[in-house]
Amino acid sequence: MRDVAKLAGVSHQTVSRVINEHPNVRAETRERVLAAMRSLNYRRNLAARTLATRESHTLGIIGFETTLFGPESMLYGIESAARAAGYLVSVATVRDLEHRPVLEAVDRLAQHDVDGIIAIAPKPSVLTALTHAPGGLACVAVGGASGSLEEPFPTVRVDNTAGARLATRHLLDLGHATVHHVAGPPDWPESQARVEGWRETLYAAGAVVPPVTSGWWDAAAGYEQGRRLAADPAVTAIFCANDRIALGVLRALQEGGRRVPEDVSVVGFDDMPDSGYFLPPLTTVHQDFAELGRRALALLLRHLGRPGAAPPEDVLVAPSLVARASSAPPIRRR
Repeated sequence: MRDVAKLAGVSHQTVSRVINEHPNVRAETRERVLAAMRSLNYRRNLAARTLATRESHTLGIIGFETTLFGPESMLYGIESAARAAGYLVSVATVRDLEHRPVLEAVDRLAQHDVDGIIAIAPKPSVLTALTHAPGGLACVAVGGASGSLEEPFPTVRVDNTAGARLATRHLLDLGHATVHHVAGPPDWPESQARVEGWRETLYAAGAVVPPVTSGWWDAAAGYEQGRRLAADPAVTAIFCANDRIALGVLRALQEGGRRVPEDVSVVGFDDMPDSGYFLPPLTTVHQDFAELGRRALALLLRHLGRPGAAPPEDVLVAPSLVARASSAPPIRRR
């Protein structure tokens, strides 16, 4: 810092103010200091800063190895929000979502002196592991939390139940007598919440509630269940737990001679970037993962340095319906 100050012709206190983005520095002086830093290839000593402030300005994120659109988008949204706020990010990835691997990820991040942890938590095992985080380490869970507030840390999640209601209500409002549901894995809280929203909406409308069919979050599962639904001429509307499942359902319906949306309407969940290019373009429920990341970061920053000082919060991010060409009123047959 003294070398930078000497080259820029300022005091080392002025260099410190520029580095810490203090507002009371003239633009001309700031630019001169920044030019000197570039000339000398100056980099901040993060280890020294951590010792001085007891803050690393680094956040830990726990994700898991997956190609699923939702968790991948959550990770990107959280990381983008953290970097935009000026934080460094350390990501620990686990192969599966069992208690031990998640706890090991928490320990690895704690050893790197992160200020706090945001964990993508689509299954309860992640929440359980977070309860064993070192005392004083703030944690926020993102994703499929139950929202029961039984965990001693805040959670942020998309309102999956409300999203399922939007999808089901949309199809009922189009005039379909009932809506069939191809669900995700039954042990995932996000899948359970979407089943709950679908079922509640049908009950409230006085519609018949068909049996739920479940599978993995992929097109293969959608195709398998879609073949069975395509063979039933009474099926006119299908709500799929995500867009990849919907892709498999669309193919099964096409192979089964059922036109979309003339014979069967299909609605997905996620609003993947490709969903508007399905044939036909897919009506789906949009999840705002950027907002999810911003909310998670804001919640963590509020709890930094005082985990447990305030009651845990459960923040819901509202989804929205994106209507496209895969849903339409049913054709009334004589």
